[in-house]
Amino acid sequence: MTERTCHIMILAGEPSGDFHGGALVRSLRQLCPGVRITGIGGKTMAGQGADIFFPIEKLSAMGLVQVIRQLGTIKQAFCLVKRRLKTDPPDAVVLIDYPGFNLKIANYIKQHYDIPICYYIAPKVWAWNAKRLDVIAKVIDHVALIFPFEIPIYKAKKIRATYVGNPLVDEYPQSLPVLGSTNEKKLSDDLVIGLLPGSRSAEIDNLLPVMLDAAGMIAKKYPHLKCLVSSGIEQYEERIKQIVSVHPNSNLCRIVTGRPKQIFDRAALLIAASGTVTLEAALNLVPTVIIYKMSGMAYRLARLLVKAKYIGLANLIVGHQIMPELIQDNANAQTICETVLSMLPELSTHQQQLHQVRRRLGLPGAPKRAAAIILNLIHKNEIPKSCLTNSGKSD
Repeated sequence: MTERTCHIMILAGEPSGDFHGGALVRSLRQLCPGVRITGIGGKTMAGQGADIFFPIEKLSAMGLVQVIRQLGTIKQAFCLVKRRLKTDPPDAVVLIDYPGFNLKIANYIKQHYDIPICYYIAPKVWAWNAKRLDVIAKVIDHVALIFPFEIPIYKAKKIRATYVGNPLVDEYPQSLPVLGSTNEKKLSDDLVIGLLPGSRSAEIDNLLPVMLDAAGMIAKKYPHLKCLVSSGIEQYEERIKQIVSVHPNSNLCRIVTGRPKQIFDRAALLIAASGTVTLEAALNLVPTVIIYKMSGMAYRLARLLVKAKYIGLANLIVGHQIMPELIQDNANAQTICETVLSMLPELSTHQQQLHQVRRRLGLPGAPKRAAAIILNLIHKNEIPKSCLTNSGKSD
């Protein structure tokens, strides 16, 4: 086997996995131009040249009810992967997030094949279900970590893992200039706030109305307030339009489709559902109020299971709260409004704090480092030092 003929299977189960998978495919093809890549993914991976044998759209499900409804589809995908492993065996398998599915596949592979497995975008064992570490230790050959606070967790379990950096640093390679006097005019004239209600239907239904209520309260102090409402997932765009159109504060809003970068570039501040988008906001130096609420039963269960001190990734990375977190009962319009109004006069200070996030995450190049690890797994080589980023130690 030569590098020009190797075959890598990548398995992603959600849109975010497809997004990160696309960058990984691009890096693999740069390092190994003849590589053949197959797998489960979406338009982003396919656009970089991957042969997608099961579309990601069929698999993306969150919440118990949605997962139950899709059990047949999930089983179909599992059986197809098993068949492809037999008929077109890869030289390595790469798992991207989606742990409920991917860890079962990894266990099957280890039982039946001698194929190295790399996990990129590892399960969030630091938040909940730490027992997955025991499974990872048994069935994963190498974990490419994307958060520096994951390092001691994997080291304690003696799992072979490397912190490769965070792929969002590549997506947003440069910090924006610190807010200055020009922002004072923005606040006195047209204050722009971004509303990011999440990427799942339940999040949108729970969070967008309260965001709009808060916007109306903020507008009493800033009459020229404009709100940019993010609609990043095409399938939920109509739902977002419907919620906004019937709300009394719809006149304040404009819906923005696609990735949120255009909102980051215009907004002085964001009100956002907890998720990866808040880390994106931090890398763009946009102060953010993180909110989240769920059903009472789901929240009580989460309090039992979730072990993380914070829900915001930026807060977890720096080790203290640089983005306010309003969870459950605190995620109400009045508290959101008060938090926003307290932050607006101090935006420069909040922005300066966000610089810590980029420093902790290290240098760009995470997909390329992950790609090098995968190729070295195939060829049984040691990972060269040039593949590694900084250790993620605090600055």
